[in-house]
Amino acid sequence: MRNILTFGTMKTDETTSKQDSTPDNIDALLALAEANQRAARRLIEQLDVEGAFRRIGAETHLVGSLRTGLLMTHLDVDFHIYSPSVSVRDSFAAVAEITARPGVSNAWFTNSLDTDEQCLEWHLHAADHEGRTWQVDLIHMPSDSPFAGFFERVADRIAARLTPETRLAVLAMKAATPGDTKIAGVEYYRAVLDGGVRTWDDFMAWRRAHPLDGVDTWMP
Repeated sequence: MRNILTFGTMKTDETTSKQDSTPDNIDALLALAEANQRAARRLIEQLDVEGAFRRIGAETHLVGSLRTGLLMTHLDVDFHIYSPSVSVRDSFAAVAEITARPGVSNAWFTNSLDTDEQCLEWHLHAADHEGRTWQVDLIHMPSDSPFAGFFERVADRIAARLTPETRLAVLAMKAATPGDTKIAGVEYYRAVLDGGVRTWDDFMAWRRAHPLDGVDTWMP
């Protein structure tokens, strides 16, 4: 059985190296996480997502791994955006402003206003100051949506429950995940915080026993 805290794969843009539990390698793992989180916040400033949506009367909230402090090697930033009503025209105007900024290479969207989610989903690819491509997800929904504020509370409660050991466990599992394997952030967090998972093999077994189906409304 492979213990992710003593053996794993930590990926960077330049190299792939083994990670072990020595202080140097733990420090390298934490340093990579901190560097990527700083880069994400710099990208947010570069794109001025909050300003673009504020100008159409919408409020922007950070959610996901950057809010929890658990962003690792998967370069993505997630926002939930709220306005009293959601207009495709207004939302397009905000995103048009964002996509005009340097570094944005493409954008696509899904109109889910007529579904249970009642939202517009925007997805952008944007390059950071080092030229790395990030995905920026913008979910625009009505202020009275059943999901309004929910995932912000989830992220804050995850952050509040983290200990140095569980934070390292999550980051190490994220770093060990192959680049072509898609795993939702909530799967790591539930497995570590509620399932007590600490090894990669146990994590794979936990996922088989707890398959993700649709929107996960777990609250830690």
